[in-house]
Amino acid sequence: MKRKSILFLALLSMFAVNAQWKPQGDKIKTKWAEQVDPKKTLPEYPRPIMERGQWKNLNGLWNYSIQEFGKAAPSKYDGQILVPFATESSLSGVMKEVGAKNELWYETQFSIESGWNGKNILLHFGAVDWKTEVFVNDVKVGSHTGGYTPFSFDITPFIQKGKNQKLVVKVWDPSNDGPQPRGKQVKNPEGIWYTPVTGIWQTVWIEPVNAKNIASIKNNAKY
Repeated sequence: MKRKSILFLALLSMFAVNAQWKPQGDKIKTKWAEQVDPKKTLPEYPRPIMERGQWKNLNGLWNYSIQEFGKAAPSKYDGQILVPFATESSLSGVMKEVGAKNELWYETQFSIESGWNGKNILLHFGAVDWKTEVFVNDVKVGSHTGGYTPFSFDITPFIQKGKNQKLVVKVWDPSNDGPQPRGKQVKNPEGIWYTPVTGIWQTVWIEPVNAKNIASIKNNAKY
């Protein structure tokens, strides 16, 4: 009887998570859109040229809020967004514009594996469009500007042992109101122009490394 109750609760939890997210709008979707799972979103290691055996994927449902530029972190969030899909996209579950007058806030929590004790913890972002500030346990750990390049932070000093870690990300993207590289993104897309992409749009993950570790690889081979 106890086993059946546990199974029922597990299934109920799974259905509740999926009920919180669904693609928005009536945009044309590929067959892969139907395979998106909010509990296992883009599960592949995102950097195959330098894959590490230990890592944790942070993609999934995060809290989000869109609020006026310059305000403090929200005390209450608007809802949930499926990371790493841009806010304006259908698969994010939000499909809302942000614009130059607003900022996009994200919030989630993650845990550190017990086997990672004594290691440095790196927090990686595949790409975030455009200007990003990152906070771990209410402490700013760094910022990044650029919508197309990956970036990382060593968050070891900000980890609280024995607790879930709070991760907050703030993003500002002025789209075609700003001077930044943006391709064909415009506020009013038509013809050859594209819908703006704001916020996290590539995988977010953490991994443990030694104090001395390989940060990048450069191939000098001549063909």
